Amino acid sequence: MRTVELLLDEAADARVREAWRRLADAGLPSQAHHRSPTNSPHLTLAACPELTAPIRWELAEVAAGLPLPVRFTGIVRFERPTSVLAWSLEPEPALTGLHRRVWEAVASDSPPETLNPFHEPGRWSPHITLGRTRRAGAFAGRRVPGLLPVPPLPAALTTLRSFDTETRTVEILGPRP
Repeated sequence: MRTVELLLDEAADARVREAWRRLADAGLPSQAHHRSPTNSPHLTLAACPELTAPIRWELAEVAAGLPLPVRFTGIVRFERPTSVLAWSLEPEPALTGLHRRVWEAVASDSPPETLNPFHEPGRWSPHITLGRTRRAGAFAGRRVPGLLPVPPLPAALTTLRSFDTETRTVEILGPRP
C-alpha cells in the first residue's frame, strides 16, 4: 500500500515534535515512540495499492501548487479502532480542494475496495497525529491540552510524499524540501 501525505514546514514540524515529546514525557502514547527514520509529522490524504503513471501525473500537478498555508484549530480525538490524539486542521477550500484532487487521482486508477473510506471527500478529517495506541480510550479523561504547546501558527504544507508500507520507504513526490 502507498500513502499520499503532505509534510509541514520546518517550524510547524518542530512544534509537532515538541508535542510528541511532551506526550511521551507524560507517559502517554506519542508518535515520539515511533523511532523509524520515515516517521515525520504529516497529513495523510489517501492510500492506494500503487502509484501508477496516471496517479503520478495528477500528484505532480497537485505538488506544483505547494506550499499551502493551513490553520490548526485544536485538539481532536478519534476512536477507530485505535485511539488517536491529533491537532485538527481547518478544512478550508484550498485544502479540501487539494485533497479532492488527490482522492480523485488515486480513485481513478485503484480498485474501489482498496481505498480507505475515511479518506473519501466528505468523510476525511484533516489532522496531524500526535499520539496513537490500540488501547481504547487512552486519551479520554486526561488533561492533555495543558501538556501540549500551542499549535503552530502560521503553518504550511510544503512537500508531497508517499510511504510504501511494504518496503517501509518514503518517496518525495514534490516539491523537494
